[in-house]
Amino acid sequence: MKTINTDVLVIGSGAGGIATALKAALDGHSVLVIDKDRHLGGTSAISGGWAWVPGNKQGVQQGDTREEIETYIKALAGDTYDAAAVAGFLDTVPEAMQFFEDDAEIEFSYPEKAPDYQMDVPGAKVSGRAVTVPATDGRILGHNRLRVQPYLMSYTVFGYMPEIGPDIATFLKANQNLKAFRYAARKLSKTWIETILHKRAYTRTNGNALMTRLITAADAAGIRMWTSTRADELIRDASGVVTGARISGEHAGVVHARYGVVIAAGGFSGDTELRKKHFPHDPHGTNHTTPTIGHHGDSVALAEPFGGHIDARPHQPASWGPVTVFRGLRGQKRWFPHLRAFGLPGLIAVDRDGVRFANESLSYHDYGVEMIKNDEGREGTFGWIIADQKAMRRYGIGYAKPWPFPQTYFLRSGFLHKARTVAELAAKIGVPGGRLQATLDEFNAGAARGEDPKFGRGSNWFHHFKGDMEHKPNPNLETLDKGPFYAVKIEMGDLGTYAGLAVNDRSEVLDADDRPVPGLYAVGTAAVSVFGGGYPGYGANIGPAMVFGYRTGRDIAAIAAERETGASTCGAQSTLA
Repeated sequence: MKTINTDVLVIGSGAGGIATALKAALDGHSVLVIDKDRHLGGTSAISGGWAWVPGNKQGVQQGDTREEIETYIKALAGDTYDAAAVAGFLDTVPEAMQFFEDDAEIEFSYPEKAPDYQMDVPGAKVSGRAVTVPATDGRILGHNRLRVQPYLMSYTVFGYMPEIGPDIATFLKANQNLKAFRYAARKLSKTWIETILHKRAYTRTNGNALMTRLITAADAAGIRMWTSTRADELIRDASGVVTGARISGEHAGVVHARYGVVIAAGGFSGDTELRKKHFPHDPHGTNHTTPTIGHHGDSVALAEPFGGHIDARPHQPASWGPVTVFRGLRGQKRWFPHLRAFGLPGLIAVDRDGVRFANESLSYHDYGVEMIKNDEGREGTFGWIIADQKAMRRYGIGYAKPWPFPQTYFLRSGFLHKARTVAELAAKIGVPGGRLQATLDEFNAGAARGEDPKFGRGSNWFHHFKGDMEHKPNPNLETLDKGPFYAVKIEMGDLGTYAGLAVNDRSEVLDADDRPVPGLYAVGTAAVSVFGGGYPGYGANIGPAMVFGYRTGRDIAAIAAERETGASTCGAQSTLA
């Protein structure tokens, strides 16, 4: 069997894994990254690509303070607030961001407005905490151009993935004015031509742009990145230190990692048995679907033989997101995560009783919390997005595109339901017609005035950011009163788990007695979330993944030296608190 030697083995090639690898490599260490998927980038590559990194240079310039940041995170975490972990995260943000920008040459955009998800909570800010990566030319990847995980196709506009911000806002106007139509037509034409000629379009946006930049930097740093390669089991030496792994697939063999192994292989939302244990709404393993990539519990399975275990303290075990499940043209299962759509004017969501149960302009995570709460004790967690002809023609409903795109496919796929009247639609989707009509009447009375007395939709900056900023008098509200009427079913999904492997203040995996497993680390959604179950803003998974990944890559050699000498040589440089 082939033997592979390296200083650091990283299992998983998402943002956390590549961040770890980059820092270790640029500090002069040899690094091997493996991924069981045939593509690099994992769920990070199909994400929005934002990173919530409060304390970055923009926030500092705008006067954001450590006290305000901690106040905000603490309010969202509640009783599961981990002061030491939060302190480590915030301590590391400035140097991590400087490293990514200056040493790894990752270009970040600092948007004028990227509101925190709960703007009514003390300490929330309109900007200065979330960053993103601008659209990037995929040709910088060179020989890796086709190796990055493709977009979730149901989330694209016929192959093109609009950037969150002005780009997607312009696409929403493509059926309303000629300038926007021409803009969208140019983007789509370029995408189609390049795809035909070169197998994939050059322009990369959102999470694909982020991973394009990170993987380009990793390649330039000489990091080996092997795909279609699975870590079957970890190995350790006679003293109990994890020293590598047995791997299979395209690069089968035994890896010896001098400084240790970093698990960055995602969470467990794709594993039925772990969901049954940790997701209260899914006790039978049939009430949840995930669009994530590779989150099959591998991280837990690899760590369990050493006492590694899931830290279930976060009050929400995952970052929730309502999802529509449907069938593609060839009958394949498809997913559409509703991360923005139903905060738009003229769209509401109701439960099986035809009643609104939450503010549709909440974040996808917070709306998911309300979905779970509303359906507690009932069979299944689901609801319906409802729209009238005005909203459908102007915005569509997520994957179901607006006029002038034909609705035939969306109807045949089962994604979209349509009826001439409210009563007919209610009968089609199985909700009480009288209640649905009463819900619309109540909503319409307030929406006509630009108000939502029941839930306060459209009352803060984050709500408006999810809506149509040009719509008056309220960017989030419009009556639903013009037939035909439409419905899309939403079920419970996630963007990654918040419960994860228990780790200490150095990202070392803890055993059953909460002692560190020497040589074994976990970052990203493989590890427990620093936010205690709250979702603070854009990039609440990617921000900590990159920051803690950077920190682990920075300290792993020093921690190994500490083990060898038996002396505490890492000092403050290697601790989170």
